Amino acid sequence: MPNRMRFTIWRLLATAATAALMAAFLSPAAAHAAPRESRPVYSYEDAIREAVWVDTGLDLDRDGKHDRVAVDIVRPREAAAQGRRVPVIMDASPYYSCCGRGNESQLKTYDADGDVVQMPLFYDNYFVPRGYAFVGVDLAGTNRSDGCVDVGGRSDILSAKAVVDWLNGRAKAYTTRTGATKAKATWTNGRTGMIGKSWDGTIANGVAATGVEGLKTIVPISAISSWYDYYFQQGAPLYDSGPDWLSDYVESTDARAKCGPVQQTLVDGAPRTGDWTPLWTERDYVKDTRKVKASVFLIHGMQDLNVRMKHVGQWWDALAKNGVERKIWLSQTGHVDPFDFRRAEWVDTLHRWFDHELLGYDNGIDREPMADIERHPDQWVTSKVWPPRGTDTTTLRPAKGTQAGVGTLGLSKGKGTETFTDDPQHSETDWAAHIDQPTPDKAGFVTKPLTRDLRLSGSSEITVTATPSTTTAHLSAVLVDLGPDTIRDYATSGEGITTLTDRTCWGASTTGDSACFKETQAKTADVDYTVVSRGWADLGNHASDLHGAPLTPGKAYTMTLDLAATDHVVPAGHRLALIVAGTDKDLIDPPSTKPTLTLDLSRTKARVPFVGGAHAFARATAGSVHATPQATPLDGVTAPRTTHRIPEGGR
Repeated sequence: MPNRMRFTIWRLLATAATAALMAAFLSPAAAHAAPRESRPVYSYEDAIREAVWVDTGLDLDRDGKHDRVAVDIVRPREAAAQGRRVPVIMDASPYYSCCGRGNESQLKTYDADGDVVQMPLFYDNYFVPRGYAFVGVDLAGTNRSDGCVDVGGRSDILSAKAVVDWLNGRAKAYTTRTGATKAKATWTNGRTGMIGKSWDGTIANGVAATGVEGLKTIVPISAISSWYDYYFQQGAPLYDSGPDWLSDYVESTDARAKCGPVQQTLVDGAPRTGDWTPLWTERDYVKDTRKVKASVFLIHGMQDLNVRMKHVGQWWDALAKNGVERKIWLSQTGHVDPFDFRRAEWVDTLHRWFDHELLGYDNGIDREPMADIERHPDQWVTSKVWPPRGTDTTTLRPAKGTQAGVGTLGLSKGKGTETFTDDPQHSETDWAAHIDQPTPDKAGFVTKPLTRDLRLSGSSEITVTATPSTTTAHLSAVLVDLGPDTIRDYATSGEGITTLTDRTCWGASTTGDSACFKETQAKTADVDYTVVSRGWADLGNHASDLHGAPLTPGKAYTMTLDLAATDHVVPAGHRLALIVAGTDKDLIDPPSTKPTLTLDLSRTKARVPFVGGAHAFARATAGSVHATPQATPLDGVTAPRTTHRIPEGGR
């Protein structure tokens, strides 16, 4: 037996023994005198498992009755017997029956009475013994719920909000899907925390943006903040499908038969032109951050090419503007749950966060650094606030170099032009690999080697003035750290992790629901460059982010592209590069033409947030000499994979 497994089993036995002693000699009230940490004093084996169906007040499936969403509950029996009301941890998901949750794609399973046996993930196993209830909600139109999936719209959000309302005595629920016997949540104090990855975390964002009373905190992991920005960026299509495809992907068979009108609404409301429509306004949670009352603990992979980092920057900044209590973890991974890249620290931190936010324990987590950032694989640093104090936006200017398309990047304004032709067969990895060579598909601009480390923290933007040769044109802009490093290999199927065979256990188990999960380790790659931040746009949206228009060949257009938030240190000896190009293969769809674009360098600039601002950049680039151009291509991760990406709850 591996030492790790022996230790895990020993720890579980010791925890169980401690819990038994506490349960035998201490009442919950005594055990929690002057509490700083909830302890596993309740039996998971004997927990109450039940289901209710909450009335959403909607009728999207048009059957003449209010839609009801299925709510599976696991809660401590002893607390109920003692009349002690408990807080709730809630995960509302479309994936409980169609696709699975977590790295091992777990599904809900049920006994003969229809009560949940296996609840996916570790939340119930770990937190129910510690005095919490766990609630798993099937979003409308999925698994055992009525209604239709409307992909982040009113049905998605209000079906989950209705559960929070029910937990706080403001909504109706029933003991069966079609019956009239009401169920009341007399066992909870209504204090609710929502958690979830990807679509699940997106629902948490959306419910928080309603300002619903009783929702005390949310923990969105790899979550969407505006659905338009999942499918488009400034008019550029990120995927070759829309929300109707995604709705069909997760809907139950029963819902699929009834929800044709909702599907058509999704088609009609999300035209592939990339224009902003009322459908996207309904699914934009950023605009409603002024309503957010819940605290937010946000987790995201800085190399997530599914739910991209733009969602983090705009959500985080809006929350900050509205004074919301916040905490953030940023990893080097792609679309990966923290349970699978920093397991022990994650469980401990999440435990303390919920204890503080839902139980009111003064455990100090609110006084700890706001941000944890993965600087190298499994190597983390903290920031007291994020972005750090002293971060200031610095204007960088591209200038011509000695070769066509191989320019410089600095503080001085450039002159002249650079030209490139869109090649939809190439991506950011091709451009970065050939940064020191003239290639027809990109314009690259590079600093001198740095003499000091230089830290980027936050969201950047680039303003370009470009003249297209055709009536349509897409633009990509990327910031690249040029220099050797070992990073998480986010471009492989694991997106920065490798799943092992050994298991570790996090909470109590039953025959039907194990708390033991496969371990993981970092999957790394040795690279010569790292893409730090990305942004895309349709030049036809130059006058408005909301609507595009055909271009006039030969006419110059000025447009500002948003680049995704990041936190990255460019080490001394490395160079920072800005690349401007056309289609970023497999990350945006190509335009209908293959334009040649001419950049006016005097009217092109990047605004980048550096810790220390322009002074830090000037010091880091002072006194150094230009690097010798690389004669051979640089090595990086593999190119982005061609796939139908979905905001899924799996890895």
